[in-house]
Amino acid sequence: MDMLGFIERKRDGGVHQGEEIARFVKAFASGEVPDYQAAAWLMAVYFNGLSDEELRDFTLALARSGETLSFGDDLFLVDKHSTGGVGDKITLLLVPLAAACGLSVAKLSGPGLGFTGGTVDKLEAIPGFRTHLPSGEFLRQVKRIGCAISGHSADLAPAEGKFYSLRDVTATVPSLPLICSSIVSKKIAGGADAFVFDVKCGSGAFMEDFDSAETLAEALVSLSKSLGKKAIALITDMDQPLGEWVGNAVEVLEAVRVLKGGGPADVREVAVSLAGAMVSLGKGVSFEEGCALAAEKLDDGSALEKMKVLVEAQGGEVRLCCEPEAVLSIAPETAFVRAKTGGRLAGIDARAVGEGVKRLGGGRMALGEPIDLSVGARMAVKKGAAVSAGDTLLEIRYGCEEKLKASLPFFEKAFLVEEIVSTSPPGEEMKRSLVLGTVM
Repeated sequence: MDMLGFIERKRDGGVHQGEEIARFVKAFASGEVPDYQAAAWLMAVYFNGLSDEELRDFTLALARSGETLSFGDDLFLVDKHSTGGVGDKITLLLVPLAAACGLSVAKLSGPGLGFTGGTVDKLEAIPGFRTHLPSGEFLRQVKRIGCAISGHSADLAPAEGKFYSLRDVTATVPSLPLICSSIVSKKIAGGADAFVFDVKCGSGAFMEDFDSAETLAEALVSLSKSLGKKAIALITDMDQPLGEWVGNAVEVLEAVRVLKGGGPADVREVAVSLAGAMVSLGKGVSFEEGCALAAEKLDDGSALEKMKVLVEAQGGEVRLCCEPEAVLSIAPETAFVRAKTGGRLAGIDARAVGEGVKRLGGGRMALGEPIDLSVGARMAVKKGAAVSAGDTLLEIRYGCEEKLKASLPFFEKAFLVEEIVSTSPPGEEMKRSLVLGTVM
């Protein structure tokens, strides 16, 4: 193809035809188009964007660049995607919860990215759990027990992975059409019929302000619907870590506690809200009715029983669901970050906490680097709480003194304690809803 003309057209604000885009994606995936020309086109898109039609064509071309899963006409699949956050263990309990509500859930997940954690890494903390299922087994398991979680196959939307790697090193990651095509193309290739997007907003998210998060949520829903899929997006608060624990094994521990009827209220709220949205799409009921059913299945133990079935099906230690503390390996050493002055906890920088856990060994500092699944950090208090000098703000579980030293500067700067001047009761900040907005 005439790559020079293709690049020039987008550079000058022109519009591509669908056939051109399909040829370009195929040629880049095969190596016919070199990285430097694809990078030039990505930068042109960064500045000039894509029309709605171009975005649909590009997304479909990415989805069709490899294998696409098909579950047949007898199953209606609902999938969920999170834009990433700190302490975001929701998928671990959302998949069995949604399945307990009668939905079919085929969840494809990835490893951590930057300061945010990844579901696949967390699942690897469960002894014996197989995080990468062959496509055939993945399909059969969903049909047999109603749910499966697996890492992304390299055969699904391979062109998207190649484009993503190039975007990462050409400063074109923040482009809205490129973000949307990346997310939705993988969902299309995964075979789901409806998508629920959890768009995180705050210091621990890639979208730090509400307007940016809302714009992304609207774009994801609009693109999905234009491709014939049902979609809902929830904008959820990530201005402080979700729940108490941040890490890998420790987040699995917290997820199981919520399934058992305990755990932090904010984790439960987000899980029930997202499950409610999934039920709304899958069963054609209102969002409120979906949330009510999800809360019921969480409270009556159905979601925990489905988690047992899921763990057993994928080779994991089923005792996890009864005695998670006995099954999971958690780092033995403990350190603390304490308040230097009294007052009210005015803020927790979620990103700083995520960066600290990464340096503790809980995330990757380099591509392909192994993760210490046992380390983590626990929020002893949440935003809005009253604290006294010397109170514990953060509990750290670690195994390496050197890595602890590297992480402490991030943990220590994450907490902002201010003099109490507000007339509102202590803890009022902690009572607000975690769901900041809904796009349907």
